[in-house]
Amino acid sequence: QVRLVESGGGLVQAGGSLRLSCAASGSIFSSITMGWHRQAPGKERELVAYITRGGVTTYADSVKGRFTISRDNAKNTVYLQMNSLKPEDTAVYYCNNALGTWGQGTQVTVSS
Repeated sequence: QVRLVESGGGLVQAGGSLRLSCAASGSIFSSITMGWHRQAPGKERELVAYITRGGVTTYADSVKGRFTISRDNAKNTVYLQMNSLKPEDTAVYYCNNALGTWGQGTQVTVSS
């Protein structure tokens, strides 16, 4: 059974940076697309970014140029580097894979 465990969330001031990590169990990590979504209070969950097994990346318009998704297949880990954070980036961030597995989420709060 595949499990995804996020870490790295926290409280940061606007303009600051955070790096989220998502550690995956199981041997299929390197062969599937991985993604990050987020959900702010009162809003629907939205895609932030995803990365294919070949390393091709896609980003939501709202985070382009500020966030970077990457993966380390040797460590079964996907990362989300978040720079120039804004208060509107405040949300619970979830890691997921192309098989529909989701992590428990990690809170990111950006103060103004």
